Amino acid sequence: MTAVLDNPLAVRRAAMDLLARREHGRVELTRKLRKRGAPDELIDGALDRLAEEGLLSEARYLESFVAYRARAGYGPQRIREELGQRGLARGDIDQALRDSGIDWFEQLRETWQRKYAGRLPNDARERAQQGRFLAYRGYSLDMIGRLLRGCDE
Repeated sequence: MTAVLDNPLAVRRAAMDLLARREHGRVELTRKLRKRGAPDELIDGALDRLAEEGLLSEARYLESFVAYRARAGYGPQRIREELGQRGLARGDIDQALRDSGIDWFEQLRETWQRKYAGRLPNDARERAQQGRFLAYRGYSLDMIGRLLRGCDE
């Protein structure tokens, strides 16, 4: 049974429950609280207070999301797209990607290594297949080309 989110304390408690599981962005948290029946005027106030108290942080959310998706083998273009779909500002996303300290070429190499066991393509068909997979994962065509030509940085 879902609790009724008709007062500020209930909305705050629901938001804190969600934040206790993992970091959330403001847009995502708003959507989840709305889905649970909380009115917008209560959501905005609760999230403003949580942000003032440092319990809701877009910067922490961005850092956490970038690290999580990179560990899963996704590249900066895919991560940028996913965060944009979650309603985060492009400038903040770009800053988080720059600040992540991730060596994207090394991430690309590890992802390729896991998928293809470090086997360079033998022909154009294999090259296209590997390239499509890595592009779908969010790596730039330039980086993919360097990797598949056997060039190190």
